[in-house]
Amino acid sequence: MFQELGQNHEQESRLYHHLPGPGPPPPLAVPVRTWERPLRPLSREVIVRWFKEEQLPRGAGFERNTKSIAPWFHGIISRENAEDLLENMTEGAFLIRVSEKIWGYTLSYRLQKGFKHFLVDASGDFYSFLGVDPNRHATLTDLIDFHKEEIITVSGGELLQEPCGQRDSPPDYHLLFE
Repeated sequence: MFQELGQNHEQESRLYHHLPGPGPPPPLAVPVRTWERPLRPLSREVIVRWFKEEQLPRGAGFERNTKSIAPWFHGIISRENAEDLLENMTEGAFLIRVSEKIWGYTLSYRLQKGFKHFLVDASGDFYSFLGVDPNRHATLTDLIDFHKEEIITVSGGELLQEPCGQRDSPPDYHLLFE
């Protein structure tokens, strides 16, 4: 599933030696290890690990400058669950759920009749809609706030208006924040 990668001697030297000089790098108290994520999510466990290791440090799912989870943020829920949550809401209601298909999220949006689902790429150092909008945003909250003012697509005119919050306890995102 994951490949543990240790730093090679040259990389360790660059990390611990600021000035050129002879000799090996000082011993590491804890071995430096990173994980290499697969091309696509393989399981819920892998998705949870990705979220905790890559997204939590970036503040994904939180309201701007707070430690409060955003009302629009949901965990790993299906398209059907998202549509059930949005069913009795008005056009413009939305939620963000963690994707099981890509390293990112899905924005589920309530139309007057029906729903739309947009993939949000989070595999790099920015957030952007796949194939819909060329704008890149530093945070997931930036993407949401931007599309409260600017439509997602010209053809659909989707504007984010009302966040769709949690219905159950514990919330569907609880595994991501344990």
